[in-house]
Amino acid sequence: MKISSNLRVGNTKGYALLLVLIISVATLTILAAALSWCSTNTTISQRNNQYFKTLAAAEAATEKVITQLASDYQSQGDSLVAANLDNYRHLVPTAAENSVWSNYEFKDGQGSISQTYVQYVPPSQFALLNSQYRGLYGYASTYRIISNARELNNSIDIVGALEQDIQVATIPVFQFAIFYNVDLEINPGAAMTITGPVHCNATTYLQPMSVLTFNSDVTSVGPIITNKKPTDPTVRTPGTLVFQAEHDAGVSMLNLPIGTNNSPPAVREIVEIPPSGESANSPMGKQRLYNMADLIILVSNNAVVAKSGLVNNFATTIPASQVNSFLRTNGSFFNKRENKTIQTIDIDVGKLAAWNASNSLLRSVLAAGDVRTVYVEDFRTQTGTVESGVRLTNGQNILPKGLTVATPNPVYIEGNYNVPSSALGSTNTSGTLPAAIMADAITILSPNWNDANSHLALTSRVASDTTVNAAFLAGIVETTSGSYSGGVENFPRFLENWSSRTFTYNGSMVVMYDTKFATGLWQGTGTVIGIYNPPIRNWAFDQNFRDPTKLPPSTPQLRTMIRGTWKAIAPNTVLAGS
Repeated sequence: MKISSNLRVGNTKGYALLLVLIISVATLTILAAALSWCSTNTTISQRNNQYFKTLAAAEAATEKVITQLASDYQSQGDSLVAANLDNYRHLVPTAAENSVWSNYEFKDGQGSISQTYVQYVPPSQFALLNSQYRGLYGYASTYRIISNARELNNSIDIVGALEQDIQVATIPVFQFAIFYNVDLEINPGAAMTITGPVHCNATTYLQPMSVLTFNSDVTSVGPIITNKKPTDPTVRTPGTLVFQAEHDAGVSMLNLPIGTNNSPPAVREIVEIPPSGESANSPMGKQRLYNMADLIILVSNNAVVAKSGLVNNFATTIPASQVNSFLRTNGSFFNKRENKTIQTIDIDVGKLAAWNASNSLLRSVLAAGDVRTVYVEDFRTQTGTVESGVRLTNGQNILPKGLTVATPNPVYIEGNYNVPSSALGSTNTSGTLPAAIMADAITILSPNWNDANSHLALTSRVASDTTVNAAFLAGIVETTSGSYSGGVENFPRFLENWSSRTFTYNGSMVVMYDTKFATGLWQGTGTVIGIYNPPIRNWAFDQNFRDPTKLPPSTPQLRTMIRGTWKAIAPNTVLAGS
């Protein structure tokens, strides 16, 4: 039997046509969806790009405020910033700075055109600082800056809003265990442990021969190099570096508020007498230790002048008969490192304390009653083989409210200084008073020091155990080609054989400049060289300095700006982050 297949062929053709139509519709639907997606994606991309452009414009407005605020803070501190808040609020990018800004409108989030939101965020207090300076205490104030920006004449109308919080901080320089305004080198032969913040405004070089341990943060404006300075000629077998906390390079510089120039020669001016005509209210004038002093002593070839300080416009003169009770000018000894005779101004600190307690001249002038800062300078004419120096003796017990001695001359500390008898050789400073020495250079002479032996061989200059509790701010002779600076380990200088003897030191070591007078090179140790043998170093950061009430008188204050919150916020929001 023969069966016809015509019906089956016709049905198949119909099914194929239907399938083609279905596929075509699906394809068109997918294509339409793809086109719609592309269009939507393009729109989203355009809106995103526009948003980021406006956000960048808002950031430019906040940065303009921050730049001016930081500059004002460096020059005059919180008082000028607080007085200028309204001026900051009128700072926005302008077409005069860049023509692109003519296309933008800026608002403060409260409806005010061509303004930026700037507000102080209380409180201002002595507190732990943020960011890279955590662990440090400072006098800090926080300011919130907000800008809303939109591009004019754009079909996509989007507002970008940005908030920045900044902290302006004043940091007492003695908050640091070690602070260097020049290259920092720490290359000890014996093991050394440093507890307390370390900061360098230049480059940090570390090449210990044993174990060098940092228990606290190390920050450096320049790189932290685990090697010696290129010009250091010393050959060492490198030891071990241990960082128990952060060690960060490339941080912001910490400056004294003396003006735009914080170079070492500029900073040295804080220990110099002000030049004629300089205002005491100028940035530099406010930082000069001469202007901060309660008692000023000036020694010339023919006279000793002692007077009050700026507190009463230097108007009170101390009679010579009173000054002679604690000061003499006829001491001298030989300094082997300088290869010079040191003609000294000797201040008996114990007798100064007794005079301070009984005199009526300065006590009636000073708000605190007691002398706290003494400024000394030697103007006597010296030959090439004689150098001036200020020597502090009998200083185991200092003045009742603390004592800072400042001078542009080198200082020699003879004997124990600012230490109760029960705390000799101890890193416990609970019974000490706030103290600092700020000078050209600082040399430690033990209680066993004898001027008569100063010319003799090192074997005749044998030290005894010594304890000094005071912050040190001075200069160094930096490493040059063929000569090592001596590093932090030799920042306090020595002129005796300290072998098997201990120098206990509690304080803060600050190097701000190069020495001007005590320029003798560090030459090394041992009897052949004959300058000194190093002590057993029992050194510690004085934890008292973390308390603002226990800082040494006239402590220099560093200023810096610390960035806090940076975030995009909803437009027209001024309380974000509160």
